[in-house]
Amino acid sequence: MDLRHLRYFVAVAEEQNIGRAAARLHISQPPLTRQIQQLEEELGVTLFNRTPRGMELTQAGQLFLEEARNIRSLVEQATERTQRAGQGKLGRIDVAIFGSAILDAIPKLLLAFRTRHPDVKVVLHTMTKAEQIAALRQRRISVGFNRMLAPLDDLETRQVTTEKLLLAVRADHPLARQASIAFAELRDHPLVLFPTGGRPSFIDKVIGLCSDRGFQPQISQEVGDAVTGVALVAGGFGVCLVPESATTLQFPGVVYAPLSDTPPNFFVDLSCVYRRDDSSPILAAFLNTVAEYDRL
Repeated sequence: MDLRHLRYFVAVAEEQNIGRAAARLHISQPPLTRQIQQLEEELGVTLFNRTPRGMELTQAGQLFLEEARNIRSLVEQATERTQRAGQGKLGRIDVAIFGSAILDAIPKLLLAFRTRHPDVKVVLHTMTKAEQIAALRQRRISVGFNRMLAPLDDLETRQVTTEKLLLAVRADHPLARQASIAFAELRDHPLVLFPTGGRPSFIDKVIGLCSDRGFQPQISQEVGDAVTGVALVAGGFGVCLVPESATTLQFPGVVYAPLSDTPPNFFVDLSCVYRRDDSSPILAAFLNTVAEYDRL
């Protein structure tokens, strides 16, 4: 038995006439009659009573009609779901996230992607840079987001956006009362740096900027993420350079001040990373959304 037998059977059952069913199926009557006979022989039951008026379903035929319609419906659903999966519209994508980017850029991307692909399940994983790279290679995630990603032979990196840097300071700090803050002034104030963990990281970015200006920073604390960094600023541990996305963190008594003499490299990237050999249509659809970030 194959799907053609079911299609032929349903047509005869609904038309109750071989001639009309054959016309509906665009075939001649003799092959259709043979197909119905073969179906009955395979099932070992009589599906139709042949009468002068046409074809009447037996009790077994009525039951088989219900089942045939259910099977055809399931096949149609499976076909549609498979096609949607092949178009990246159905399935699951595992996404690794981190730190300050979850405060602005990543939520915008996820919202846009879920709006366009509501039947794709998005599963988020909080991972460090090293954990993301390991998870990609082990195929536990499809894509990760991070900053300052070094080139890797088996992974592809795509820049999503760049963010300017601001200085998080307590509102009662002397720097907060200045009309403008020169970068070199940071040499006189302890810095809270983030994130700890795999290098290179944003910590190296800040230290490099200080070195370019001819001084080594006074490091007060190294912490895991921007949230902790800004919280320590609120607690009086020092000042902290943060990406613009971190300014959504509204801690009592903390303000975000621009620096007056920022160098050309006074920004930090946000990039996504994925396996170079991943041909998943869902990943392709996700990357299409990433490519449109500036228009979201």
